[in-house]
Amino acid sequence: MQKKKVPMRQCVGCREMKPKRELIRVVRSPEGEIGLDFRGKNPGRGAYICPDAACLAKARKKNALGKAFQCQIPEEVYDELERQMERGADA
Repeated sequence: MQKKKVPMRQCVGCREMKPKRELIRVVRSPEGEIGLDFRGKNPGRGAYICPDAACLAKARKKNALGKAFQCQIPEEVYDELERQMERGADA
């Protein structure tokens, strides 16, 4: 019996390859809106980040999400990612 292949994605913060399910997807919709996609099903271009404050800080510092989406990232997106990570740490 073959094992099912685990999809891997690269974190934009630490640049490490990790299983897709362990990462948070940030998506730019076809309309140009940027938001978080926790199910991984929303349409649009996606970038992945570890649910770790250090990775978020690195991504923010080097504008990794802005480069991935080729546009300016609003501060609210980074703030929402921080809040989600804090909630995940409490759970």
